[in-house]
Amino acid sequence: MNIVFDLGGVVFHWSPDEIIADLFGSKEIRDHVKKQVFEHPDWIALDRGTLERSAAIENAVFRTGLPRSDIIRLMDHVPETLIPKPKTLELIRLVKKSGNRIFILSNMQVPAIHYLREKYHFWALFDGIVVSCEIHMVKPESGIYQYLLQKYNLSPEETVFIDDMMVNLKPAEELGIHCIQFKNPVQCKEELKSRGCV
Repeated sequence: MNIVFDLGGVVFHWSPDEIIADLFGSKEIRDHVKKQVFEHPDWIALDRGTLERSAAIENAVFRTGLPRSDIIRLMDHVPETLIPKPKTLELIRLVKKSGNRIFILSNMQVPAIHYLREKYHFWALFDGIVVSCEIHMVKPESGIYQYLLQKYNLSPEETVFIDDMMVNLKPAEELGIHCIQFKNPVQCKEELKSRGCV
């Protein structure tokens, strides 16, 4: 089988609330930053790779009214908070050892994926990697799943996609890809077992 893993929330810890709380003390400011940065369309444009970091910073300064230094500090903080989940990495190695091909399909911004590729050394485990900012498509758009299938010549019926967000699974299911909503590594392992993948 072909097993496809999301990165943020599956392979790496991902929590915008924690990222914001690390830097801003006031709940009012935290809520404002979440809405105007992480929940703003600019964030998706960064994931898509169609908005430069410098422009995103200037836009966020304008929207939030916060000092530029605060927004830069926030943007700099994001990649370093993406910490690998040891139990997921154990699962990935087990899945690979069981004879499956393994892939990544993730929404990720240029600075973050560059940081992760330089800092960690387990990328060779994967048979293929598709990152949104490098192909200018994002989940849950159908095109990014089609791109993955075509690029690596994968049959949907022989592919399992693992993502923590249901909204990202539905378009994959519509293409005939088997899907698992990731809640934790133990639950994910059991679901993979039930499909005969480990």
